[in-house]
Amino acid sequence: MIARVAFAPHPPLLVPELVTGAATETEALRQACLRAARTLTEVAEDWLVIAVDQAGPATLGPASRGTFAGFGVELEVDLGAGEGPADPLLPVPALVAGWLRAHAGARSAQVRLLPPDLSPAECHEMGTRLADGPARTGLFVLADSSARLTPRSPVPPDERAPAFDAAISGALAGGDPAPLAALDPELAVELWAHGRAAYQVAAAATAGRDWRAELLYSDCPYGVGYHVATWV
Repeated sequence: MIARVAFAPHPPLLVPELVTGAATETEALRQACLRAARTLTEVAEDWLVIAVDQAGPATLGPASRGTFAGFGVELEVDLGAGEGPADPLLPVPALVAGWLRAHAGARSAQVRLLPPDLSPAECHEMGTRLADGPARTGLFVLADSSARLTPRSPVPPDERAPAFDAAISGALAGGDPAPLAALDPELAVELWAHGRAAYQVAAAATAGRDWRAELLYSDCPYGVGYHVATWV
């Protein structure tokens, strides 16, 4: 059973060593993510993390170890029990999960990487299985919203992006899985909303429950929708 859920994005800019010139600008987002992570650790020392990545489908266990060297800093992280050399190709969601795990005091994290094209039906099936999993599971959902929100976005803005983004932030603020389950996968691709599948797996895993939600952060500082929330 899912005991608690945390939602956060997974950009490398969360790590202050990687953004020394912009650490102040990213501080509010960073602190919100750390608060969500610590809230999760209050009920679960072992996390289940879901995120979308081109490397998916794949599961990375606590022995996984990586480095942010590809971003210019020799900063190593692990998912709980990592020893030996760090994998320079460990996917970004796993790197960020490892960094959050260490700072939140969690014992371990298992990261399940979802393929970007996972269909809503497949998301529902996976989420339903997660809902029936071990008791007191702490679920950490690492996902971004649209990357076409403002002129600072990595791709030109799209007039449909604000409404799409608002549906996600509203769902997270209200503890309501339904709007996440209803996200249009084709529109998500067009809006560069790469976290769509993770949101929809989470929707199925949390359906039918009354959640007390707290939205800790909701903004698009670099033209990408970043939302941080906890459901308890």
